[in-house]
Amino acid sequence: MAVSANRLELLQIADAVAREKSIDKTIVIDAMADAIQKAARSRYGQETNIRADINPQTGEMKLQRLMEVVDEVEDPATQLSVKDARTRNPDAQPGDFLAEQLPPMDFGRIAAQSAKQVIVQKVREAERDRQYEEYKDRIGEIVNGTVKRVEYGNVIVDLGRGEAIVRRDELIPRELFKYGDRVRAYVYDVRREQRGPQIFLSRTHPQFMAKLFAMEVPEIYDGIIEIKSVARDPGSRAKIAVISRDSSIDPVGACVGMRGSRVQAVVGELQGEKIDIIPWNDNAATFIVNALQPAEVAKVVLDEDAERIEVVVPDDQLSLAIGRRGQNVRLASQLTGWDIDILTEEEESQRRQKEFVDRSNLFMEALNVDEMVGQVLASEGFSSVEEVAYVDQDEVASIEGFDDETAEEIQARAREYLERIEAERDARRKELGVEDAVREIPGITTAMMVALGEDGVKSVEDFAGYAVDDLVGWRERKDGETKFFDGVFSPFDVTRADAEQMVMSARLMAGWVTEEDLAGDNADAEDEAEAAVSEA
Repeated sequence: MAVSANRLELLQIADAVAREKSIDKTIVIDAMADAIQKAARSRYGQETNIRADINPQTGEMKLQRLMEVVDEVEDPATQLSVKDARTRNPDAQPGDFLAEQLPPMDFGRIAAQSAKQVIVQKVREAERDRQYEEYKDRIGEIVNGTVKRVEYGNVIVDLGRGEAIVRRDELIPRELFKYGDRVRAYVYDVRREQRGPQIFLSRTHPQFMAKLFAMEVPEIYDGIIEIKSVARDPGSRAKIAVISRDSSIDPVGACVGMRGSRVQAVVGELQGEKIDIIPWNDNAATFIVNALQPAEVAKVVLDEDAERIEVVVPDDQLSLAIGRRGQNVRLASQLTGWDIDILTEEEESQRRQKEFVDRSNLFMEALNVDEMVGQVLASEGFSSVEEVAYVDQDEVASIEGFDDETAEEIQARAREYLERIEAERDARRKELGVEDAVREIPGITTAMMVALGEDGVKSVEDFAGYAVDDLVGWRERKDGETKFFDGVFSPFDVTRADAEQMVMSARLMAGWVTEEDLAGDNADAEDEAEAAVSEA
């Protein structure tokens, strides 16, 4: 069968559009068929069920009207009775569709314009789907493109098979692009939006620098050297922590390269951003000391529960450790994930002296002893009256200048003081209206009940409504700095796990959950843990 010129033209157009838009030719042909169906309905009536088919090999077009076979006709335009249907097809059954061939039609100007709009819309949707599917799996990659235009500081980048945007806050400060410039950036997000898929690029993302190093350092690409963490102050300074899986390869030296060639290539791409390459270490204290380079550290004190570290530096190293506008310590904190407090040796000495005086005064007041006895207890490492009251008597008696009689008297006074404080707290708790039942929650003390009352919580049901963060506090990171918000139990030594146990116990007591619910949750958690271990 010879293919007529118009049919051949149809296939050529479909082929050209598919190639130009990088979409499947079948999609274009289906869009043409939809357009023809729409145009045919405008001629035969919108209620008519019309199907158009285009042969992708020959370009031959068929128009058919479909009629549904039913027992009782409600819509003569789309339905056919079983009796009438069987005159055309003796085997027709209710629910079948009979196709009636329609003659070829000439498109008027309006119908042709409408068909064009349908085709354009379908092709655009297919192009958007193709673009989304192509780039959604490229999140985390570096792409190259050309600046197409700059709008209000945002740079629109032509990637060849798509268009992306580098927003103003994702550009390195003082970096300017103009039409036609080459851009290299990191794909950090791809989203479907009303106006089509949006590809978001960044030149300030920490992983942009990590990927640049992977391109410049073969050992990173091969997995011999691993980048553990990255912290950046875009356009100014950055820190990157690296570790080698091969003891014979120095990770810092490999990243620096011969005469600094490798690191300089990255610095050049990042507009002169200074980069500190830090050896990563399993030991948190060692890693943090490394991260504070080039400052020298005299001593560190870790609080692992709060992920907070106190760093003591010589007086002449303080400004170096903090850096200009706090940059060095801020980047070190981002790199390690720990909150870092920096003190000079003199400040630490003064603080320790103040703590010693405060503890001595506490013992003098609580135990009604003279200054010398208070200072002796403080110097022996006792930090609270509770420790003095409930430690083994022999431990107090073994202090130089003390005997068994003295130790017994001191501990008796400590217990008497604690009983008095407890009675005062209980009176305050009752004044605030906190119910006795709250004390039955495991781990709750009278001091905690006072804190709950001051927060407006008076019953087990009230307590059950708490989230764990409400009790122990929470952290929020903004602009590279972590801010801590206190919880109701922040003044007390309550861990997150303890707080979670308290809340669940309160919900159990309040009848919000049952033992079976908790057992089911625990079983699910164990299954997830086992699955994670097996995957690892």
